[in-house]
Parts: sequence; C-alpha cells; structure tokens
Amino acid sequence: MKSNASQKVSLGEKLGYSLGDAGANLVFQMMMMFQLKFYTDVFGLDGAVAGSILMIASFAEIIVDPTVGLLADCTSTRWGKFRPWVLWTAVPFCVFYVLAYYNPGIEEKGMVATYATISYILLMTIYSFNNIPYTSLGGVMTSDIRERTSITTIRFIVVTIAQFVVQGLTLPLVDHFGKGNQQHGWLCTIGLFAVVAFVFFIITFVVSRERIQPPVNQRKNIKADIKDTVSDVSWNSIALLTFVLFITLAMWGSAINFYFQYNVDEQSLCHFLRAFGMDVDQDEAYSIGFSAFNMSGAIVQFLGVICLSRYLANKYGKKKVFMICLSLTAFFTAMFYIPSPTDVSLIFVLTILRSLAYAPTVPLLWAIIADVADHIEYENHRRATGFCFSGIVLALKVGLGLGGAVAGILISMFGYVSGNVSVQNESAMEGIRLVSSIVPAFLFAVGVLALHFYPITKEYNEHMQAELAARRRNAREMQNELTKL
Repeated sequence: MKSNASQKVSLGEKLGYSLGDAGANLVFQMMMMFQLKFYTDVFGLDGAVAGSILMIASFAEIIVDPTVGLLADCTSTRWGKFRPWVLWTAVPFCVFYVLAYYNPGIEEKGMVATYATISYILLMTIYSFNNIPYTSLGGVMTSDIRERTSITTIRFIVVTIAQFVVQGLTLPLVDHFGKGNQQHGWLCTIGLFAVVAFVFFIITFVVSRERIQPPVNQRKNIKADIKDTVSDVSWNSIALLTFVLFITLAMWGSAINFYFQYNVDEQSLCHFLRAFGMDVDQDEAYSIGFSAFNMSGAIVQFLGVICLSRYLANKYGKKKVFMICLSLTAFFTAMFYIPSPTDVSLIFVLTILRSLAYAPTVPLLWAIIADVADHIEYENHRRATGFCFSGIVLALKVGLGLGGAVAGILISMFGYVSGNVSVQNESAMEGIRLVSSIVPAFLFAVGVLALHFYPITKEYNEHMQAELAARRRNAREMQNELTKL
C-alpha cells in the first residue's frame, strides 16, 4: 500500500477510468429515461405491465448484487481485484444491451412481456457484474481525499457528456436510422451505443490502477464483511439515500418523457424552438423539443459539475453540499406542477434551475461511498470495498426499478393509454403531472432526511483518513520487518 503522498492519480488515468462509467451510462441513462416509454410505445405493453417488468428485474438483483460484491472482494489476479471484471464483462454487457431493445418478431403481448422481462433481467445482471467492480475500483485508486473528489468530478464530467448524448440524441438517431420504422431505428441506435461502450470499457481496464489493499493481516471472512457493512451507520444512511434518490430519478426520468409529449402544447413548443433558429414542424416538435429540453439540462449539469462540485465539497464538505443542493432540487422538481401546457419557457427555465441545483451532488455520491468503505475499515479494522459498493449499487438498482415501475403503475391507474396515441384524457394528464413533480419532490426530501444520519462530516473525514494512513504505514513497516527476519 502506497502512502497518501504517492497516491496522486494522473489526469490520463482519471479520464480513462471515467470512460468506463460513460460506457455504463450509455445503458443506464437509456434505462432511466426511455425504458418505460419504449415498453409502452414500441413493444405496445400496458403501463402497469411495463412497470411490473422493471420491478421484477430490480428485485432479482437482491441476490445478484451482494454476490458480485463478495466475488469481487475474493478475486485476486495480477491486474487486481476489480479491474478484471470490467474486461471480462465488456462483450456480454453490450450483447445484452442490444437484446433488451430488440424484438425478434414476437407479436403476442404475453410473450412480448416475457421476452422483455428476461432480456431486462439479463441486462441488469450483467450491469451488476460490470458496474459493481467498476465503482469499487474507484474506491481503491487512492485514499487521498482531494484526489478522490477529483476522480469522481472528472468521472461525472465525462458521464454528463454520455447523459447529453443519450438524452439529447437518442430520439433523433431513432428517427434517422428508422425512417418510419421505430423498431429498426432503436436497434441501430442501441447497437451504435453498445460499440462505443465496449471501447470505453477496454480503455478503463488498460489505464486504471488499484493502490489500496485490505489490511495485510486481514483474512477472508464473508460473515464478518457482511456484519461490518450492514451494521455501519454511514453505510445505512447512504444506502437509504441512494435508494430514494434513484427511485426519484427513474420516476422523474420516465414521467418527464410522457409529460413533455402530452402536457406541452406542440404549437407553443414549435414557436419556442423557432425563436432559437430551429426550423421545426409540428409533427417533430416532441422528438426535437424533448431532446433540446434534455440537452439544456445536461449542459447546465455539465457546467455545474465542473465549476461547483469540487470547489464546494473541498470548502464545505460533501455532506453539507449534498443536503443543500438536494433540498433545492426537490423544490425545483415540485415546481414542474405549475406550468400550463403553453408555458414552454418556464418549463425550460425550471429544468435549467433543477439541473444547476442537482449538479454538485452528481460526483459526490460515489466519493461519499468510498468514504463509507473507509469508515467501515476505520471502525472494524477490516476492508470489504466490493461488498460495501455492491450494497449501494443494489439500493440504486432496486430504486431504479421501483421508480420506473411506480411511474408506470401510477400513470396507468390515472388512465394512461399505451401505444403511442396522440391525446390522453384529463385524468391521465393529472397523473403524469403529479409523477413529474410533487411525488418525486417528496422523495428527494426523504433523501435529505437520510443525510441527517450520515456521520462523516468534513472534519471527521480528515481525522479518519489521517488515522487510516497511520495504521497502514505501521502495518507496512511491520510487514517489512517480518520480511527481513
């Protein structure tokens, strides 16, 4: 284990590591923003059925994710514990990604639902085998607090670009490749994203390095790893935060798609886009307008991550910044209930304000999880990075599935008609507006409450890292003495 002073990470390694999450986000952003609508409008499934598929797949991960974390912790290769998994999963990840958006000619809706369920479970499972080791890798690249924040900041700058691509270019690419055939357009678009993701995973494997190892005298003990992790107050608070955060993000991401298509007046949207020099016909207002909406938010988030996240975290600490920014995000999310269908300008202003408020939190979550892994080692003198991260990723994925499922079930309960119809009834519209504003805003507030119980303040973290560095230094010196003997 190298000293903190020697744990500086080069910009090239930070960028190379970040590409792995960009590749994963070509999948993740698609699941969060388009999966539910893809199932209802392309596969033709009822909203409640589509939501149930997302829920079933997320609960299947309750077994998968902890298993992956334990396997990663037990892995020992010349490349490290976590890096090899990024390489080993690159091909199957991309294959299952394509299969989840491809209908092999099935027409009967029950069979379509079965195929969608199986393919989505496979995609979620391989996501675990890729992303849990990947995120764990970020926790062992350095123990330097500022370097760790720098890595996650650069990582999420790159991720925001991937978000920009998926949210802003997916629908135009589907239209371009499909030329009226939606299924073919989706297949070509997903295939393109899958190839790019594969290249990114390979680069991450090649350039990243693992520098933090478990304590030299630590023996493998799965029972102790589980007990130490699930009994840690910092882990529990961040697991709850992650759970409600991704329920909310998935719910809002799914619902805002419907909100934009059915709540926003197409003629007003055309006038708004034309004011910015876009020559838009009314029949393409939704696809171009929604892409512009997503791009606006992504650009602001990108700038917010670059300009605010690292500066605010270093000055005030991750916990304080996260709580304030998440509170503001909840407020601006709730405000989406207010605009009338013709008030397009206000809708765009709200997404800019919401994205700016949320931006500083984007890289901080994963830096916080790395601090949680350190806290478990600090309290128990044992390190289980993979299991720590796998539990958080499980909370993320169950939240992701539940968010999409709840969105689908709620809009279905309010009377949403699937199949890409042009108009929804008033009850369905009310449901779409609520699931795009008040409901996710409430859940964001629950996330703020979870952070109240998180014990690692800026001062606590600095003390903890100094103590861990001293322990590791002493252990290394003792190991050197034993080697001489």
